[in-house]
Amino acid sequence: MTIGAERRRARTLALGFVGAMLVSAGGVRAARTSTTPPLPATPTAAATAAPERDRFDAHWQDGKAELNGYRYSVTRYGQRRDGTAVLIYVTEPMSESRRVKVDDPKENPKDVFEALKVNFVREFRTGIYDYHTLGSVFTRTRDFSPAKITFSSAEWCGHVFEEMIFHRHHVADRYQSYFEGESDLKRLTLQKGALAEEELLVRLRGLRGDWIRPGERKTVPFLPSAFHRRLTHRPLVWSEAKLDRARSLETVRVPAGRFETSVVTVRTEQRVGRFWIESAYPHRIIRWEWTGSTSGGGRRDEALDRGELTGSSRLAYWKLNGPEGERYRRELGLPPASAPSSQAQRTRN
Repeated sequence: MTIGAERRRARTLALGFVGAMLVSAGGVRAARTSTTPPLPATPTAAATAAPERDRFDAHWQDGKAELNGYRYSVTRYGQRRDGTAVLIYVTEPMSESRRVKVDDPKENPKDVFEALKVNFVREFRTGIYDYHTLGSVFTRTRDFSPAKITFSSAEWCGHVFEEMIFHRHHVADRYQSYFEGESDLKRLTLQKGALAEEELLVRLRGLRGDWIRPGERKTVPFLPSAFHRRLTHRPLVWSEAKLDRARSLETVRVPAGRFETSVVTVRTEQRVGRFWIESAYPHRIIRWEWTGSTSGGGRRDEALDRGELTGSSRLAYWKLNGPEGERYRRELGLPPASAPSSQAQRTRN
């Protein structure tokens, strides 16, 4: 090859190399200025839980309580009894050492934690006389671990009171009853991963992220509620519960309206419970129902209750104790406080 030919070949190769670089650079510039959005990343469990954690303080620190009214029924003495129920959720400061609400959290801040208190009011009638029960569960808002559970029942025969204080390794139980031989002090070992039935009212709502995820199953040591033990006269002992959450949502219609819900099933030795939890925050309990189980012994037809949401509101209810406050009961779907019973109305007619 002549010297001239070699020079022409070298020049051609150089031009080709420069052209390739320009094309490549143009491609890079085009890539940098492209407006095509990237594909969204698949959210992780931590990422989806974060908004729920952040939302808790904004929702529950507004100085109000969440009030939920329910159309209620329970089996008592082998028959269905109709009534009303109310679930009241509110945060408040609580003493770690005394397990009571504190008047001034600034007085001893090291002894104070924020509690989410849930009061469960049930009212129903058995023949001539009424039942009025109140169950309360106090959980720490940082992780919803239980601090205290109390229960009281008043009916025409008398009344009972129970208090359970949850310590690190045990539960201290105090029971006072009008029946001979029932009043007692008991100490129960707190088992790892254990769940008191009253905790379901908080845990299933996933207020800081899912406690049980869609499709997940759990088996836990289980302590039946004070309400159920009172009506069935069963002792305070640990049993076992199997929980599972449905993978898909279910649409339900209740007196308060139509809701998309997650369904959690709780299976125990004596009963099977189903809870329909609102899919949108704050994940209210829209419906629940306990039915008898085919396994285990004892009276499986007693203290089986169910409720359907009739109304809900956020109110500073402690300020609404005057006669004008009764109108807010309509927002919860509850009858007026002075309304006569259906039986009394039929008698008058």
